Amino acid sequence: METVFTGDSNGVFNMKKFSIPSAPSFLLIICAFVVILTWLIPAGAYDTISYDSEDITFVIHSQDTDKKIQATQHTLDSLQIVIPLEKFISGSIWKPITIPNTYQQLESKPQNAIAFLKAPIKGVIAAADIIFLVLILGGLIGVMNYTGAFDAGISWLGSVLKGKEYLLIILTTTAITIGGTTFGLAEETIAFYPILIPIFLAAKYDAMVALASVYIGSSVGTMFSTTNPFSTIIASDSAGINWTDGIELRILFLLLATIICIAYIIRYGKKVQKSPENSLIFDQKKEIEAQFMKLKPLKLNLQLRLILIVFTSCFVVMIYGVSNLEWWFVEMTTVFFAGAVLIGFLGQINEKIFVSTFIKGASELLGVAFIIGIARGISIVMDDGMISNTILYHASEFTADMHQGLFANLLVFIYGGLSFFIPSSSGMAVLTMPIMAPLADTVGFGREIIVNCYLYGMGLFAFINPTGLILASLAIVNVGYDKWLKFVIPLVLYLLVFVIIITSISVQF
Repeated sequence: METVFTGDSNGVFNMKKFSIPSAPSFLLIICAFVVILTWLIPAGAYDTISYDSEDITFVIHSQDTDKKIQATQHTLDSLQIVIPLEKFISGSIWKPITIPNTYQQLESKPQNAIAFLKAPIKGVIAAADIIFLVLILGGLIGVMNYTGAFDAGISWLGSVLKGKEYLLIILTTTAITIGGTTFGLAEETIAFYPILIPIFLAAKYDAMVALASVYIGSSVGTMFSTTNPFSTIIASDSAGINWTDGIELRILFLLLATIICIAYIIRYGKKVQKSPENSLIFDQKKEIEAQFMKLKPLKLNLQLRLILIVFTSCFVVMIYGVSNLEWWFVEMTTVFFAGAVLIGFLGQINEKIFVSTFIKGASELLGVAFIIGIARGISIVMDDGMISNTILYHASEFTADMHQGLFANLLVFIYGGLSFFIPSSSGMAVLTMPIMAPLADTVGFGREIIVNCYLYGMGLFAFINPTGLILASLAIVNVGYDKWLKFVIPLVLYLLVFVIIITSISVQF
C-alpha cells in the first residue's frame, strides 16, 4: 500500500491510499514500459558461438550470417574466449556463448502497440511447458482435496508440531534452500505452495510465512549456488574457470545468509502467532482460510496414508529426476499427472467425478498460468527489440578500470538491474560472462569474484523481481505485491549489507 498527497481547493492536502494493480495488470504495465524502452535504447548485439556436435565444428552466429569454423582450442583463444574446448564437447556449455569485443550497434527495432498486444500470447506459447506443469499440478491438488487426505494429514501434523511450530519454518526453508543451491530449485517451488499453506495456517501462521519459507529459501539458495548447473557451473564454465573455485566461501556465506533469512521469518511468524492482527495480510485472513483450510475431521487411516505417500513420492521423484536424470517440465508434469491418476484409484473416485474434480483444480490455477505467460512475453519484447545486449555493453564499459572493491560491489547492482531484462540465470551467464569475466583480470582479482557478483546480484533482485517468479507465486498464495514488498524489503536491505561486506572482503583474497 502506498500513500500520496492531493490538494483541494483550499490548499489543504489529503492522503489517499491506493494499492498496486493486480499481477497481470502490473506485468502489462511493465511490458508497456519495455516497449517504450525499445524506442529509447539503441538496438545492438554481440556475435555468438556454439558447438555443432554432428560436424564437430563451431558455428559463429552474426546478425546476417552463420559461419562454421574448426572446433579447436586455438579457435577459442583467437576469439578471446577463455573456455577449455572440452567444456563444449562434453555439453557443459550447451547455449551460444557471447564473443567478446564483437558488439555492434544495429538499426533500431522499436516495438509497437501490436507487439505489445502480441506479447502475452507469445509468452503463453513460449511458457507452455511450465504452464502445463502448473495446470496439471492444480488438477492433482483438486483430487487430493477431494480424498480428504490433506485434511487428515494436516490435523496429524498440527498435533505433532504443537508448541514447536518454528521447526516448520526451519525445516521448510532449509530444505528449499538446499534444493536451490544444489540444482536450482526455482520454478518447481510453485508446486509446493498449495500443499504447505494449509500446514502453516494450521500452525497459527499466516500465508506470508508459508510464501516466505519457500520463496526466500529458493532465492537465497540460488543466490549462493554451490553445485547449481543452471547458474554456478555454467557461469564458471563461461568465465573460463572451474566451478569449484571459491566454493568454500560460497558454502560459508550460504550458511550465514540462510540463518539470517530463517531468523527473519521466525521473528515475523512469532508476531503473527502472538497476535493475528500483526499479520500484513490480516485483512485477507478469512478469505485465505476459506480457500486453503477446508478441514474435515478425518482420521488418518491406511487408505489416506497411502494417498499421502503417493503424493509425497511425486515430489521426491520429481526432485530426483531433475537433479540426476536431466528431467525438465515434460517429465515433471508427467509425474504429477500419473500421481493424480493413481490417487484417483486409491481413493476409489468415480471416473466422472475424477475428471470434473481434476479440471476444476486445474482451473483454479489458470490465473497463475496467465501471469507466467505475460512475464515471458516481456522477455520476448526485449529480445525482439534487441536492447539487452546494448545495456550489457554499456555496463561493461562503465565498470572497466575501477577500484577492486567498488568494481565488485557495483557489479552486484549491475547484475541485479540486468536480471530485470534477462531473468534466466543460464541465459545471463552465457551472455555476460565472456564479457564481464576478463574485466577481473584488469582489476586484479580472480574470475570467481565475477561469478559471485552475478549470483548475488541476480539473487538479491529475485526477491522482488516482477519479471521473475514472485508474481506467479503471490498469485497462488493470494498475496498482493505491495504487501510482499512491505514484508521483504527489510530483509533485502539486511542481505544487501551482508553482500557488500562479504564482497569487499572477498576481493582482498
